[in-house]
Amino acid sequence: MSSYPSRALISRSALAENISALRGATSAELMAIVKADAYGHGLERVARWAREDGVEWFGVAQLAEALELRRYLPTARILTWIFTPGADLTQALAADLDLSVGSPWALADVERAARATGKTARVHVKVDTGMSRGGFAIADLPAAAAKIAELAAEGVADVVGLWSHLACADDPTSGQTEYQTAVFEEARTVLAEAGVVPEVLHLAASAGALWHPSTHYDLVRPGIALYGVSPNPQVQRADEIGLRAVMQLEADLLTSRDVPAGKGVSYNHTYVTSANAHLAVVPLGYADGIPRLASNVANVRVGEAVCPIRGRVCMDQFVIEGVGLEAGQTAILFGDARDGLPTADDWAALTNTIGYEIVSRIGQHVQRVDAP
Repeated sequence: MSSYPSRALISRSALAENISALRGATSAELMAIVKADAYGHGLERVARWAREDGVEWFGVAQLAEALELRRYLPTARILTWIFTPGADLTQALAADLDLSVGSPWALADVERAARATGKTARVHVKVDTGMSRGGFAIADLPAAAAKIAELAAEGVADVVGLWSHLACADDPTSGQTEYQTAVFEEARTVLAEAGVVPEVLHLAASAGALWHPSTHYDLVRPGIALYGVSPNPQVQRADEIGLRAVMQLEADLLTSRDVPAGKGVSYNHTYVTSANAHLAVVPLGYADGIPRLASNVANVRVGEAVCPIRGRVCMDQFVIEGVGLEAGQTAILFGDARDGLPTADDWAALTNTIGYEIVSRIGQHVQRVDAP
């Protein structure tokens, strides 16, 4: 018997269906984004499953993640884009990682590592098309492109990609995506004028892949959609898109009891029973990633019963109300809409956040379990 009171069931078939659905939405190749421990689903598990389904490109934010991922996927193409000045990029080159360069210091650090190791650095040139975050500004790109062309001619760098990130792709009517695509095309021209022609162009993440076909280019980078969560459920719910939740979060009830009317529940008694009530304890809390804002607003499913959270979510447990609840029964917090369950997006709507945060914040005390 497991010593874990809770678990996240991670569905192999749901991931496969989502990959198939995303492939059906584009003629571009997929780059599976598996950063943040595959959005809380488990890096090794998800990466291996996606590779078995024919995905060749993978992306992770941080260099340490990319080095870990390389151990699981010896031959996949892996892009990483967050490293700071002075990071040991010789490790990245030794591991055959693709590196993003979007600033003069990053380009200099990559050049230094390539010369030190004698290995050609594979780079993706990042351009800022409207996020005001990472990447070369268009005004600075001609000088960078000239330097990149020199490094490519010398064999120090191989320009694999040109890429950027969309700010408002989850709002198809904003007009910002069309503006950013035009800036991206301008960047492409600047590189071409310097004699730099990347192997692949990639601009779209999940929302772009689903709702902006003109941004697809050679690669699309689905992240949250891989896991069966909508980039914006106000535009389309996951089930409307044809996506299945890969994670089902559940826990076994810890205790149950009858309490009279007028009884305060959990810290600060933010809920007081209005009548005789039957309460039970779910052994999950904010230390496990359950939003404290779910207090008194979210529900869980126990069998066919919908059981509301009563009182404050604590560090490692919270209280629910329902008829006939008993210790050992399974409470499901969220899962797939097609199973009639609350979804991560439902929890996000109730707690003033996004589905991305609901799944990716689930803590390491929650055991991940392979599911069909």
